[in-house]
Amino acid sequence: MSSLPRRVKSVAKASTSEELPSFLNLTSESEEEEEEEWEPKSKIARRPHLPKKTEAKTKKAAVPRSTVARKMVKKVAIKEEMDVSLPIAPVEDSKMQLLKPKEENADTKSKSLNRMPEVPKKMEINSFQEKNQNSLVSNEKPSTSVSVVKQEKCEEEFAFDEPPSKKIKLNACPEGKPVKNLGGNKIKEEFEMNWDIVQALSEITNVEPWVCANLLRLFQEENTIPFIARYRKELINNLEADALREVQHALEELRTVARKTHTMIQKLKKEGKLSSSLLKGLLNCRTLEELDHVSAPYKTGSKGTKAQRAKQLGLEPAALSLLQNPVELNLFSYIRPNTKGLANIQEVEAGVQHILADIFAKDKDTLDFIRKLCQQRYISIQSTLAKVSSKNGNEKDIDKFQLYHEFSCNIKNIQHHQILAINRGENLKILTVKVNIPDGVKNEFCWWCVNERWKPKQFLKPEFMRLFRSSVEDAYKRLIYPLLCREFRSKLTSDAEKESVMMFGRNLRQLLLTSPVRGRALMGVDPGYRHGCKLAIISPTSQILHTDVVYLHSGQGFREAEKIKRLLLQYNCSTVVIGNGTACRETEAYFADLIMKKYFAPLDVVYCIANEAGASIYSVSPEASKEMPDLDPNLRSAVSIARRVQDPLAELVKIEPKHLGVGMYQHDVSQTLLKATLDSVVEECVSFVGVDINICSEILLRHIAGLNTNRAKNIIEWREKNGPFINREQLKEVKGLGPKTFQQCAGFIRFNQEYIKTFCSKNEPGSRALLTKAGALGKKKSKLTSCASQQPNPLDQTCIHPESYNIAMRFLSLIGGNPNDIGKSDMQQKVNAVIQKEGMEGTATKLNTTVHTLQLIIDGLTQPEGYDIRTDFDKPDFKRSIVCFEDLSAGAVLTGKVENATPFGVFVDIGVGKAGLIPVRNITEAKLSKVKKRRSLGLGPGERVEVKVLNVDIPRLRITLDLIRVL
Repeated sequence: MSSLPRRVKSVAKASTSEELPSFLNLTSESEEEEEEEWEPKSKIARRPHLPKKTEAKTKKAAVPRSTVARKMVKKVAIKEEMDVSLPIAPVEDSKMQLLKPKEENADTKSKSLNRMPEVPKKMEINSFQEKNQNSLVSNEKPSTSVSVVKQEKCEEEFAFDEPPSKKIKLNACPEGKPVKNLGGNKIKEEFEMNWDIVQALSEITNVEPWVCANLLRLFQEENTIPFIARYRKELINNLEADALREVQHALEELRTVARKTHTMIQKLKKEGKLSSSLLKGLLNCRTLEELDHVSAPYKTGSKGTKAQRAKQLGLEPAALSLLQNPVELNLFSYIRPNTKGLANIQEVEAGVQHILADIFAKDKDTLDFIRKLCQQRYISIQSTLAKVSSKNGNEKDIDKFQLYHEFSCNIKNIQHHQILAINRGENLKILTVKVNIPDGVKNEFCWWCVNERWKPKQFLKPEFMRLFRSSVEDAYKRLIYPLLCREFRSKLTSDAEKESVMMFGRNLRQLLLTSPVRGRALMGVDPGYRHGCKLAIISPTSQILHTDVVYLHSGQGFREAEKIKRLLLQYNCSTVVIGNGTACRETEAYFADLIMKKYFAPLDVVYCIANEAGASIYSVSPEASKEMPDLDPNLRSAVSIARRVQDPLAELVKIEPKHLGVGMYQHDVSQTLLKATLDSVVEECVSFVGVDINICSEILLRHIAGLNTNRAKNIIEWREKNGPFINREQLKEVKGLGPKTFQQCAGFIRFNQEYIKTFCSKNEPGSRALLTKAGALGKKKSKLTSCASQQPNPLDQTCIHPESYNIAMRFLSLIGGNPNDIGKSDMQQKVNAVIQKEGMEGTATKLNTTVHTLQLIIDGLTQPEGYDIRTDFDKPDFKRSIVCFEDLSAGAVLTGKVENATPFGVFVDIGVGKAGLIPVRNITEAKLSKVKKRRSLGLGPGERVEVKVLNVDIPRLRITLDLIRVL
């Protein structure tokens, strides 16, 4: 399957400070007497979220506004050589432009792009948490120097922390790096780290450093992913939403490491255990695994480590002397017959060995060497059937893991779904799992330690050399080998869980963006046996026209057929939607038989199968009770099934995403991370499709970028109290919708111009103003709308953001267009004529904007009224006949619809009651259409495909397919 062009290769998931990932919950002999095997982590709640500003917002004093002089916003330079001056001047466009190097400046700029600026050895983590630096301009006076404005070619920028009506002019930064930072309050020094957050983020995600710097700034300012992906393309190098989510998770992980490091440093400082070398080691940690390993010896425990107990007995000088000055070492002088641990020479040697092993195992160079050595060797993960499960286990559960009873694979080649399957089998105590590191690694490592890294400074006596070698072997066997196993398994599990969550997100997006079936009445059927089939007929506008129950599978099929025919004719309904639950196959055969006999004539009836996952849960939810209070819960599910075909997005957002049945091992991954990712995907889909503010439901509205439950509720209350919204500016009157919220949500909210014109024509000119005044009673005068805000704006029906309205109007003037002609063929012709003459870059330069913004404006002006991006996606597969499982044979060519996608293949519904599997090896780029490649979605739920049957296993009900093409 195709992947994102800049897919993040490996992103560690974030965890909160209160919760530890699996490898931190595991023990090693560095902390306890006996080493325990690595175990897959259970469900650990994690909380990835948008980074929040850590500083308190200072209350702004009221100052007179001026187009020339304003209170300057504080800034932070992310790179040392960046120009941080902030000239302010009145401009027309307020969009931020932080671009990549221009070609004409390649000679001078490419060096700084390819070579990261020098960063101090201990770069403070608060460089990305808005810390002021001495090089910054004081914020006491506004920067209004005219000479600065003249020296630079200023481009118009958008002030993220100000209302869209305010404009700030910033210096153009050809490398695309942020040139300003808002709210530069100082951060406490305990967040200081020895690595650059931007560079670290770039290395983890394989995203350019300048893009990471911009994203870090955008996330800090609480910009949403849909807003960034659509309206800040030039800052993120046109990354897609999936890549933005992965960068966000990686950023949160790095911040979690910094936060936990700070906590550990404070703890060790209070206990008096913090040394300069330990502080340096802690500040060098980039992952939670490294932090755990460095801090493990200093964690308080009931017994302490073997090395700690030996140090308490006073053996540390002896261990250090063996390395530095072994000639003067006399171990017999440490013998204390009445002291446990010092009673004889064997106990003294054991204590010295434990201290030396601990020193070796905590050394950074030693660990780097063994890790590099493992990368060059064949490391495998092996699973076998557990002895206990073979005697007492459930045979069905054991058979599920038959593939992994004798399984071995290189850790570099193992698939994500295999890791998750092995972990589940281990959790169920069916499988035993271990990591195999060849003996050659141990031998080479021990030789290197003895002869190079820890080579004694003086000659060792034979007994001391034996003790020295034993210490090295003990360090490897008892400390380093378990550490490597935990690291390997933790990394594999982390990557597998991340891929599982991302796969779920891609499937969910494909499902939500299924093309709606508009303009027709639908009959939803929730199949059943004893309790009958629940029917619900809905109008083209999703209104419930009729509900009923019919008993098709209890010998009353013919009599019930008359009722169904009468209902279909009465409501002129020719489309039946059947849920894929219990009795689906029999119900489908029933309708297919009647359709083949033309029983419903003169209606040409067709049917389709809809996924009813989550319908039963929704039918008893508070939202369903509020929406359909008079309906029985069983009938509500039939309504939901019909609406899933009529408008999938509006209906599916009512259901918790994890109940939609398009995931893989979803119960084995972090539920908090899964929920955060799926909620972000829902927000992305709803925002990109857009909602009509005057007719959408509160449930749909709360998923718009920047909005939440309370804000959506306030919008609905304002609409009910004051009547429909006329334009986007009126959103500012709603309680709780400040400048930042307006900026995030405005571009995704639509206004039906015909509806607004009809409403305005029914009201006298003064009535609307009076109505608004009455609704705004008690508010400040600044909240009252002006006369201009009562006029409809044709641009409000487009995807153009209000911050770009000035550019859009200038573009209309350039092409000689009229705002009232938006979406008409004349507008398309005028746009094409200008673009062909001037070119995109030339036109963008003339308008003083970016190519991405210009393209968005052109799309908004030329797309027809009511344009829906979902029209490019697949519609449900309507049928009139049925195919039986027994009718299949190898070589048959069929069409079907993708049900679910997994890393190992795609399940396709070919209409026989059992989904067939297309193995991932049979899905190649050549078989995917160009549209699918461009979307970077691969194959997902709802897509129609043409397949060839390769094998039919009737006893096991398994069908293997080959992909021919995507329809």
